[in-house]
Amino acid sequence: MKELDIKLNQYFGGKVVRKDLTKLVKGNAIVPIYVLEYLLGQYCATDDEETIDQGVETVKSVITKHFVHRDEAQIVKSTVKEKGSHRIIDKISVKLNDSKDQYEATFANLGLKGIPISGELIKQYQKLLTHGVWCILTLGYVSTDEKGSTPWIIESLKPIQISNINLEEYKEGRSNFTKDEWIDVLMQTMGLNPEEFTFRSKLLQLTRLVPFVENNYNLIELGPKGTGKSHIFSELSPHGILISGGEVTAAKLFVNNSTGEIGLVGYWDVVAYDEFAGKSKNTNRGLVDIMKNYMANKSFSRGTSVYGASASMAFVGNTDHSVPYMLKHSNLFDALPKDYYDTAFLDRIHAYLPGWEVQKLRNDMFTSDYGFIVDYLAEILKELRKEDWNAEYNKHFELSNSITTRDKDGITKTLGGLLKVIYPDGNYTEEEMRELLDFSVECRKRVKLQLQNMDETFEDVDFSYTVKRTGEKVTVETLEVLEYLRPDPITEVTVDSETMETQEQKPSKPELTEQNIIIRDNQTGISYNNLFGDYLIGATEIQIVDPYIRLPYQLRNLMELLKLVAEKKSSETEVKVHLVTTNNEDFIEGSKESFEQMTMSLESVGILFSYEFDNFIHDRSIVLNNGWKIIMGRGLDIWQKTGGWNDINEYLQEKRLCKSCEITILKKKIDDPN
Repeated sequence: MKELDIKLNQYFGGKVVRKDLTKLVKGNAIVPIYVLEYLLGQYCATDDEETIDQGVETVKSVITKHFVHRDEAQIVKSTVKEKGSHRIIDKISVKLNDSKDQYEATFANLGLKGIPISGELIKQYQKLLTHGVWCILTLGYVSTDEKGSTPWIIESLKPIQISNINLEEYKEGRSNFTKDEWIDVLMQTMGLNPEEFTFRSKLLQLTRLVPFVENNYNLIELGPKGTGKSHIFSELSPHGILISGGEVTAAKLFVNNSTGEIGLVGYWDVVAYDEFAGKSKNTNRGLVDIMKNYMANKSFSRGTSVYGASASMAFVGNTDHSVPYMLKHSNLFDALPKDYYDTAFLDRIHAYLPGWEVQKLRNDMFTSDYGFIVDYLAEILKELRKEDWNAEYNKHFELSNSITTRDKDGITKTLGGLLKVIYPDGNYTEEEMRELLDFSVECRKRVKLQLQNMDETFEDVDFSYTVKRTGEKVTVETLEVLEYLRPDPITEVTVDSETMETQEQKPSKPELTEQNIIIRDNQTGISYNNLFGDYLIGATEIQIVDPYIRLPYQLRNLMELLKLVAEKKSSETEVKVHLVTTNNEDFIEGSKESFEQMTMSLESVGILFSYEFDNFIHDRSIVLNNGWKIIMGRGLDIWQKTGGWNDINEYLQEKRLCKSCEITILKKKIDDPN
């Protein structure tokens, strides 16, 4: 096992499970992950391989014998009748039959309806009155001749969710992990391989947990298909419910005027709307108005009564266009149905998660390592909802006075939620809070910028804060603005004196200067050419120092740099390029073969390539004999992994997601060997 898995089992023994086991036991059972992990937690919450193997077989047996498949419903009914009673796993929902003065259950897979259920069970498990809860129950059969009665009897019932957790024990356990270790634990709990994600990409995933840990939190995420936007709301917690955005009604969501029944917001911690986007979708304007009031005031009125609730709202959907297209021609809310394309409604959104930054899920992005049993984490997050961390930022920072109350609420609720998720024990540094504050400000600023684009009456807001300790003022910008809304270079305009025609001239080449370039996680639009292409011009000797040039994508990066060198030199000039790198026994022969092939290939374009291995280097740089030195924090490896040869990002550097790093370009003395 990995060191992190060992540590997790040491401090949270019995509360963690290996994440690949769900695939082993699921078979063709259409059930959420939290149901499967609840069962795995009963038999496989250990790192002992023999116990795990036995537990997996036990869980498989439980599912085979007791889970109700819809196509086998008649067989299960027959089993119950012949045995007199039988234990089953099914999704149960309950309604009050006022004409009979009794509660009646509906079985989602078994297909039974109108089965009487004890009022005591309803008092104990009120969520049964909503869209349904997965349960383990004993169903009995007693034949009867009484008219209008049913032979089916619910003898016992228990929802599938952990009943007891100790929050203080959880917080104490957290104190044994570093920030990065704990974030990786949470990623693995969500079924994801943290090694495939940058810090910012991990934050995007963890922000999806904030609605579960914050009361009345409103989150929207729009982006391309296949990024797992709705997965967490349907699979990872019994306290969240995912419904189709097109199926929402006021009666279902808030309260049914004819029956007086409270809707989903009264029973669930999170109500998520799937497939929320779609311009052509029909919506109810009256529902939008009720939602606006609820999202702003935590209350809603139907008829003459006013109700309160704490359910968070999450809206997920697909975008119709690329980000640069939307920024130029419309806005980032462009894909929403017309009735939700309402600035008053959208102003209630606390955070806009940039779904276009989330990579489409590949097989290597899933984990087979250990994580919390998701039902255990779900109960912890529910318990943390009782705590209010929205004023925590005051310890170290002061928000700009121009930030409105709604903007401030969005920022502080996102920050407070992320702090509860990542630092539940309250132990964090000023710098650790600052990186979460920057992200939280950005998520709210993204909402506000689009509102200003939609309605000019929304005033500009200074999304900055002051560090109390130093007095430093920090202004936060959204990543897409940095990428796509940079000012265009000035175009010179001249007038021909004879023809009087206006002629545009291309902007002159900028003067080369020393600079420090900061690249953020998930930033796009970055290439070797736009970073330092102009600095290569005139160089005839280039030394590349990078310890890690051995794996296929690292060799690709090197060849892309050498291609740029070939493009920047004149055809009659030869350029000497020398690579200094490290290697080990596993890769050295393959690397030598690749470098030799490069040497022969590059001769045809006037590049004389050579290389050496030096196992004592650790810095990364490109030194040019025209007087410039480029210091690269990550070396040539500045991008995240692409989807391979069938992914356009493999061929376009500007489309790849970056890793956070710094690049410094310095003017050096010509005779300086370094």
